[in-house]
Amino acid sequence: MTDTFYESGEPIADERAPHGPVENRWTTRKFEAKLVNPANKRKKKIIIIGTGLAGGSAGATLGEAGYQVVQFCFQDSPRRAHSIAAQGGINAAKNYRNDGDSVHRLFYDTVKGGDFRARESNVHRLAEISTQIIDQCVAQGVPFAREYGGLLDNRSFGGTQVSRTFYARGQTGQQLLLGAYQALMRQVEAGNVELHARHEMLDLIMEDGRARGVVVRDLLTGEIKNHTADAVVLASGGYGNVYFLSTNAMGSNVTASWRAHKHGAYFANPCYTQIHPTCIPVSGDHQSKLTLMSESLRNDGRVWVPKKAGDDRKPSAIPEDERDYYLERIYPSFGNLVPRDIASRAAKNVCDEGRGVGPGGLGVYLDFADAIERLGRKTVEAKYGNLFEMYERITGENPYDTPMRIYPAVHYTMGGLWVDYDLQSNIPGLFVIGEANFSDHGANRLGASALMQGLADGYFVLPTGLGDYIARNELGPVSEAAVAEAQERVSAQIEKFLAIDGDRTVDSFHRELGHIMWEYCGMERTEEGLRKALELIPALRAEFWTRLKVTGKGDELNQQLEKAGRVADFLELGELMVVDALHRAESCGGHFRAESQDEDGEAKRDDDNFGYVAAWEWAGQDRQPVLHKEALEFEYVKPTQRSYK
Repeated sequence: MTDTFYESGEPIADERAPHGPVENRWTTRKFEAKLVNPANKRKKKIIIIGTGLAGGSAGATLGEAGYQVVQFCFQDSPRRAHSIAAQGGINAAKNYRNDGDSVHRLFYDTVKGGDFRARESNVHRLAEISTQIIDQCVAQGVPFAREYGGLLDNRSFGGTQVSRTFYARGQTGQQLLLGAYQALMRQVEAGNVELHARHEMLDLIMEDGRARGVVVRDLLTGEIKNHTADAVVLASGGYGNVYFLSTNAMGSNVTASWRAHKHGAYFANPCYTQIHPTCIPVSGDHQSKLTLMSESLRNDGRVWVPKKAGDDRKPSAIPEDERDYYLERIYPSFGNLVPRDIASRAAKNVCDEGRGVGPGGLGVYLDFADAIERLGRKTVEAKYGNLFEMYERITGENPYDTPMRIYPAVHYTMGGLWVDYDLQSNIPGLFVIGEANFSDHGANRLGASALMQGLADGYFVLPTGLGDYIARNELGPVSEAAVAEAQERVSAQIEKFLAIDGDRTVDSFHRELGHIMWEYCGMERTEEGLRKALELIPALRAEFWTRLKVTGKGDELNQQLEKAGRVADFLELGELMVVDALHRAESCGGHFRAESQDEDGEAKRDDDNFGYVAAWEWAGQDRQPVLHKEALEFEYVKPTQRSYK
């Protein structure tokens, strides 16, 4: 026992990562991986959970390769996956602007932006593959913006000093998802992919320590079904909705990953959550989600607040010499394009000083007056028109005439299930891709890198590692006992939810958990606050299992039942996030401990004591989680104290 809230386990390592020069490792791994010949691929079945950019691209690619793919999503169509909400762009080291970009610079920016908490091997592979992704998507017909000469256009995002972000107006995620969707539906039509919409994974079928299938619930009829396969791929997204209010779609959840975690899959770095600085502020208790305004807006929008606390004049009435363009003042090298974690904390700081704007003083201005004057309104409309329209529809304010009001909100989760270089979890046969894994972003994700990672994993990385696993393991049919055991677990939990018959709604528990998480494990964490959360969350979970009210029945469409399962998992995950944040007594990236900051208030890392991946093992209900450490080594990007000044 190392403390009162966790136990220490054996260290772990990524056994699949090749050695040698970092620029050769991906080529080496592809050559060393065993292959499956085309005739044998047709005999192998792969299950994929999720149809976003990672899942959709994986299904299309594996189907094209000849595998039998069975794919599930809880939405009514793959086109409703949350990837469609991504707005700003996708990074790639094409160097079309001839401004000094390269694969190595993208690699460097990503490792540095992640505050030196990501693996060099994974990040370099991501930077290499980035250029292939753009070619693939252009070939699919994705309508990227183009400049006058015909080349694809680029813009800048936070944490970089080059323009490497490819975009399709403010709809990049939607256009990329439609590209993956059409490729996936081509395989559905060809009979290589069997697609099941409105089905939710509720458990993993395990046999001989391997992942061999899933148990799903038909969300329309309530029927519990099982599917077995040679391997399972989780592409089920992130867990930001543990905070209740986030920029995620309301259905986004952690259930697929968490049920795998309870079978032994390590959950890595759960406390690394990203607070996005450019969201529409909370307007009241009636809200069930928040709306993201793309980071691309920080290319031309200037962030400011009044210099004087309590100044509630209209922005047009505040003269230039009474405005504080605080990002430009504090970080002159990067200005408004500092990374998300830094911009978010800076916004919180000025609001804490009483200089915030809007209701409750929880907002800062994002002002386009200079850009409109410099570029003209038509140019600004061409770049950001749909984003401006969305903002006006939600707030009733015209951002062409008055500055937007923005404030940080939960957006992305860098933590996720632990995977090796092949994207395989520590459970053999269970692969995890996209935001559901932890692998590429460290403690902070640079803007426009989520789409890059999702498509890299699905189109290019997964087929190599999964093929190697299939080639090395001749698996027989799954026993009826293993299937029945998993199905019984699911049925028992559903019956338990329905039998409680308490007096509180699922949403009331979710909202209360979210408040605890935001208050004590949000933008700023302290030991005192985290220990308080470790008292509140178990008490709330105990109340959940005695006072929950789920109306309706299990064998029908029942959204309260769906949410009950998701919130039960969030209650357990939330506690692990707090444990992870409490044990990591340093500040890095999206994890800011108030006790660990320098004289300027910037995050202060402790590489000597915390230069590792924290991989947590489930030890059982009401037992302390077990911490396994994967040491991080840096040969090419030496850790330094991050500075964007």
